[in-house]
Amino acid sequence: MISKVKSFLLGTAALVGGAQASVACTGISLMAADSSYVQARTIEWAYGELKSEYVIIPRGEKLQSYTPTGANGLQFTARYGVVGLSVVEKEFIAEGINEKGLSAGLFFFPDYGDYLGYDVKRNSSTLADLQVVQWMLTQFATIEELKAGVESVRIVGLEPNAVVHWRIGEPSGRQVVMEIVGGKAHFYENTVGVLTNAPGFEWHLANLSNYVNLRPGSADNYNLGGVVLKPLGGSSAMRGLPGDFTSPSRFVRAAFFRNTAPQLDDGLDTILQAFHLLNNFDVPIAIEAPNEKILPSATHWTSAIDLTARTIYYKTAYNTTIRCIDLRDIDFTKVKYEAFPLDKIALQPIEYLY
Repeated sequence: MISKVKSFLLGTAALVGGAQASVACTGISLMAADSSYVQARTIEWAYGELKSEYVIIPRGEKLQSYTPTGANGLQFTARYGVVGLSVVEKEFIAEGINEKGLSAGLFFFPDYGDYLGYDVKRNSSTLADLQVVQWMLTQFATIEELKAGVESVRIVGLEPNAVVHWRIGEPSGRQVVMEIVGGKAHFYENTVGVLTNAPGFEWHLANLSNYVNLRPGSADNYNLGGVVLKPLGGSSAMRGLPGDFTSPSRFVRAAFFRNTAPQLDDGLDTILQAFHLLNNFDVPIAIEAPNEKILPSATHWTSAIDLTARTIYYKTAYNTTIRCIDLRDIDFTKVKYEAFPLDKIALQPIEYLY
């Protein structure tokens, strides 16, 4: 057990040690005309392979949180079955959904979040930040239940340089962002339907006002001192939309792409729309790690979850074929607690026509 814990914490440090420079998660949400609600996101890591698995947690599974000193934190039993996509360890669910349709995900939030300090005397109520999604999804059916439950735990970081914030949604289409600042959990209603990384969510909303001039379509001609100025190319009314991969720029870009996207008829069409929109946020590997020659992209995987239909879809940097897990086909009273690699083989299938 001691060696497993040491290996676990070393893996955590590897994941978060350079988080500010190399993690660039982008999340969007969409509502279909038939009221199917979709939450989608990317997850990036530019420095080597990011161990990623899909995880199935049965009802009744006994779980325990890690702390900075080992596997000795909060103990809890799964009230609901869960399917999630994890990073580094199966306990670290980065995005997932439970059988009630509650969905949650973590997004890195360096330098702006501020957890309570770790207190070894309070291990029984201590919950690791990277296990918060696991705890949320196994314990709660609604956002209101979750907000009340957060008061009973003490969320701490496993590694000093790692801080995250969370996106939580329910099938009604309601979504909130949770950020811990000054040791206290703050919840924000997210009607704009977008989340990235630091700074804080309220800052990102205020920053959107710097782009109040942006519109879909083409700009009108303008007469300037007798000279008629005409737009150069299509979509000219969006000129000024930031195109870099910093968190503020991705938030603005995602907000405009998401909120100008047409509403489609049903959940599956909206899932596919979400993947298309998030293609715009794939991070070329050399942007962050110029000497990396193995990884095909810094965007390791992209997921989309239909909270209404209880289905989770994903594709990876190695295989852009979209795969699906339907929670309605899983008997959470019989299935085992298991984790499986997102890619059985790290290879892109190619359809040969001749």
